[in-house]
Amino acid sequence: MPTRYREEILALCSGSLVFTIDRESCLLLYPLPVWERLEAELVRLPNLDPHARRLQRLLLGHATEVAMDGHGRLLVPGPLRGFARLDHDAVLVGQGEKFELWDAALWRGNREQWIAEQARFEGGAAGPLGNLRI
Repeated sequence: MPTRYREEILALCSGSLVFTIDRESCLLLYPLPVWERLEAELVRLPNLDPHARRLQRLLLGHATEVAMDGHGRLLVPGPLRGFARLDHDAVLVGQGEKFELWDAALWRGNREQWIAEQARFEGGAAGPLGNLRI
């Protein structure tokens, strides 16, 4: 865990975090209190809705609590490491109340694709992105 986040994570959750998978082949990493809020929302979703069940299976079914050690390290469980293809270089990306953990090569490839897609999208933003000024 980068040094700049360690104190805040220790204050927020005493170093207790939760890994789960994301549909884009990365891992999501939540501080425990943030995860508990999301988990409560996921559990309330209607079980008869196939999209809700799929999301519950992915996020809840792969959720694994981990503890940050005294040096700010996290042990990524083997099955989750395999899912995200984390063999060598990894990238940790802050996303507000959570982090994403990516295989570095996959992150670079996706980032380039997202930049190209965003360039085509600009000017036609609608909905919640229409008023966003970056």
